[in-house]
Amino acid sequence: MASFITTINARTRAPFKPRSAAKGTSSYQLRQFAEATLGSGSLRKAVKLPEGEDQNEWLAVNIVDFYNQINLLYGSITEFCSPQTCPEMKATDEFEYLWQDSENFKRPTKMSAPEYIEHLMAWVQSNVDNEQMFPSRIGVPFPKTFPSLLRQIFKRLYRVYAHIYCHHYPVVVHLGLEPHLNTSFKHYVLFIDEHKLASGKDFWGPLGDLVDSMLRSD
Repeated sequence: MASFITTINARTRAPFKPRSAAKGTSSYQLRQFAEATLGSGSLRKAVKLPEGEDQNEWLAVNIVDFYNQINLLYGSITEFCSPQTCPEMKATDEFEYLWQDSENFKRPTKMSAPEYIEHLMAWVQSNVDNEQMFPSRIGVPFPKTFPSLLRQIFKRLYRVYAHIYCHHYPVVVHLGLEPHLNTSFKHYVLFIDEHKLASGKDFWGPLGDLVDSMLRSD
């Protein structure tokens, strides 16, 4: 099976680079803890808030890590996801996703999958890099709007998983990346479940059955 990083490096576009946590900060310490816990092999344990730590800080650290994972996974199949092959950002036909933001697309806008994902990744990065929304300095509180923004980021990033599973899964299998995709998505599912981040009964949409099986199997 092809090495995940080797395959990614050979195929991915230039990745977005969210701000990394500096050594000595609480974000850096939490990221070290998260990596060590993931190494234990227990995803359910890895998603739990470490004792005595700030909930918002833990959520912020993990959303950056999930963003990086999704960016790498999508980067591995970008040559198979073009405006010609994926003219709409869809999972199944019942679930088409329109892009909207506060600057350039103030109304829900139909676009191709790669264009949608490009806007999404740039939008996430701009929020993560915004010190008012994601403060990196010790003692600076998170804004009151942070929980709602975080839920929106998790909801939108999920759509990339949904698109990959519904439209590019055979390519993922061919590249030998199926275990990485499944592990990444299960980690995502368990994290959202642990911290009650899903909004609405149709949050998981087309991947509902897969999500149910992942929650039952852990």
